[in-house]
Amino acid sequence: MGTPFAGQDPKRKLVLKVILAVALTGAVFVPLCSAQSRTPDWQAAAGGRMVFDTASVHESSTSEPPHEFGPNFPLGPGDVYIPNGGHFRAANLPLVVYIKFAYKITDSQELFLLPQLPTWVTTTPFDIQGTVQGNPTKDQMRLMMQSLLADHFRLAIHYETRQVPVFVLLVDQPGTLGPLLQQHPDGSPCPTTFRSPSPTAAPQTVDSRFPVTCGGLMGMDPSAPGRFRAGARNVPMELIASSMAGGASGLNRPVLDKTGLTGTFDFAIEFSPQPDEPSAPGANFRSDPTGPTFAQALKEQLGLKLEPQTGPFDVLVIENVEEPPAN
Repeated sequence: MGTPFAGQDPKRKLVLKVILAVALTGAVFVPLCSAQSRTPDWQAAAGGRMVFDTASVHESSTSEPPHEFGPNFPLGPGDVYIPNGGHFRAANLPLVVYIKFAYKITDSQELFLLPQLPTWVTTTPFDIQGTVQGNPTKDQMRLMMQSLLADHFRLAIHYETRQVPVFVLLVDQPGTLGPLLQQHPDGSPCPTTFRSPSPTAAPQTVDSRFPVTCGGLMGMDPSAPGRFRAGARNVPMELIASSMAGGASGLNRPVLDKTGLTGTFDFAIEFSPQPDEPSAPGANFRSDPTGPTFAQALKEQLGLKLEPQTGPFDVLVIENVEEPPAN
């Protein structure tokens, strides 16, 4: 999965996934299924094209390594968000991170995105700020970032549906889920923001097997060194499936949800990355040999399995991207 399924540390996730995906170059592109697919539903639901009232883009001048400073809210494909008064701020991040945010790129889609990009898009860090009146949603912020990228980097994209090798995610034993996958309980406290509890608020009981914050994949402390652990609460199976590819899982194909499970779910998974996988962590990581593989954890902890197939998949195609003039 994209680094401890999505990463124990968001900054570490960015470093690992940009480096490790190089092994996938050229391996995933096959003939088109259809010339062009429709715009994703989430973009239409968020309101269509939007722009920041004011915006600035600068190549980072800090001497710190890329990825050192985070944005003012999480940029992942989930719903985790921090109220920001209409202010976007991020520093020292490569352009690929902003593209992934703007187009809500999942780990499965990233397999196709990275091989298309020139080196500077994944290595040159930029500072970006934008402001807008009101209190936009996270998806509306994504739409404003799309406009900014088009204006400042001449980014042009379209979507294509391609027939590609995929994994389909299935229930291992129909009617039975694993101990770490459950339907999200109705009425359960479920914040999508990172906030410290109020000292006067009544204590809330949350199942400690899963993250406190809802709506996106969250890194969690593993039970032993050399393992990855992550989970989520109140997320659809589609998001769980699409976040499995790349990184620590070693999966080099998109993952499509074919479980037939509807609604939203809480889950957690822990496994030992396999050092012989092309997307395994670097030489400094020592995998725990006593831990389960990703496939074992998927079956034993979630009650799910993967099957290789060929199927249609929506790919974001980069038509143009230009490096801006030096500051």
